[in-house]
Amino acid sequence: MEVGQTIGNAEALTLEFEWFQRVLEARLNFYFEQPCEFRSVYDIDPPELNPGSSNYGSVVSHYQMSMGERLVLCLALIPHIRPELLDKLFVTDQSLNRGYTAFGGLKAPNHGGFIPTVETALFLLAGDDIELRFLAQELFKPDHYFQEHHILTLGKTDDVEPNNAAALGISKEYLSIFTSGNDYKPDFGDGFPAKLIQTEFEWEDLVLDDHVMTRVNEIKSWILHQGKLMNEWGLGRKLKNGYRALFYGPPGTGKTMTASLLGKVTGLDTYKIDLSMVVSKYIGETEKNLAKVFDQAQNKNWILFFDEADALFGKRTQTSTSHDRFANQEVSYLLQRVEDFKGVVLLSSNFEKNLDEAFSRRFQTMVYFPLPKVDERKKLWKSAFVAEVPLEKKINLDDLARKYELSGGAMMNVVRYVYLMAVNREKPKILLDDLIVGIQQEFRKEGRTLN
Repeated sequence: MEVGQTIGNAEALTLEFEWFQRVLEARLNFYFEQPCEFRSVYDIDPPELNPGSSNYGSVVSHYQMSMGERLVLCLALIPHIRPELLDKLFVTDQSLNRGYTAFGGLKAPNHGGFIPTVETALFLLAGDDIELRFLAQELFKPDHYFQEHHILTLGKTDDVEPNNAAALGISKEYLSIFTSGNDYKPDFGDGFPAKLIQTEFEWEDLVLDDHVMTRVNEIKSWILHQGKLMNEWGLGRKLKNGYRALFYGPPGTGKTMTASLLGKVTGLDTYKIDLSMVVSKYIGETEKNLAKVFDQAQNKNWILFFDEADALFGKRTQTSTSHDRFANQEVSYLLQRVEDFKGVVLLSSNFEKNLDEAFSRRFQTMVYFPLPKVDERKKLWKSAFVAEVPLEKKINLDDLARKYELSGGAMMNVVRYVYLMAVNREKPKILLDDLIVGIQQEFRKEGRTLN
């Protein structure tokens, strides 16, 4: 938790909520025809906030929020921070023995407070002025930054309900930013089928062919300098936002490690999509599951990593059955979401030709990860062991690298095996015989035998 930002946010929101209280009190006075010191709620000036002292102030400043926009943002935040401020809206219409329709609002099953709706916001901003209500409704349209940048959330309504009955909320991302000051990291589960992947390795631990490393550095350069390229240099007028790359090659050649390290070295979160929770045999479910990822990732500076992407990005087929037609629709939907995503999308596959050609045409980079050559295997073997456990003198790592063609992942499996053997000895030591057995086991997995 960032203490400075937390204190700054608390101070900014305290001022903002005090202003909101005065506006709400004035609006209620107007509605009930009670005396009020103001002629309009818009006569009540919002507080001046220092953008540098709080995330809340920075966001208000960045978007140059109008008074109406700040009121709506406050209204969405209050149930999470000061829910009692909305208790005044629970007042009962004595003639009807129920709440006032004009106030909108919902009662949640597990929350004792007032849940605001779009109707609540319109009441606050416009009262019963129809023209002002129409203008205020612009704040809830899909093209407003509240929606485009996933700041506010709007609940779903039934077909028979007016749109203004939708619950008004704050996204979890911005709630976290406005309170703790930390970026929100969604939890893996049915609502978000992707895992944040991290690595203890450093960039220097990446052992790749020179050509592969050049391609990977291109992706890193884009992530680090895309702002300059697109904005300062004006390429945003010519190039589409986002970056899409395909990693393909045999298993264990460093594709996942590279994706993790690209996030680590550039300071971005890398989310690995769990395809077992995405791909569904039921029509339309795959698209819904994908939307859970892309909707939350929208306007985030994330790396989305689709491992073993063949299951999702496979070639479209001839539409001989309705199932084929829906499967092709899934690919088309995914193609559109990938193309519209402004962050980085990395796909991993064992075989390049397994992917639909429509995706291939849209990759900025296609990187083949081959099995490591002799020199790369030498580096991998020499970096694999720890000084705490000695190697048997007759072990020659250069000789192992020359004799046995293994992927980096397979070599790490061998290393794990020999340390498990060593830990049971009175005097732990890595033995050549154990290394050979471990290599035999990896060869056997691939249907190969030692010469």
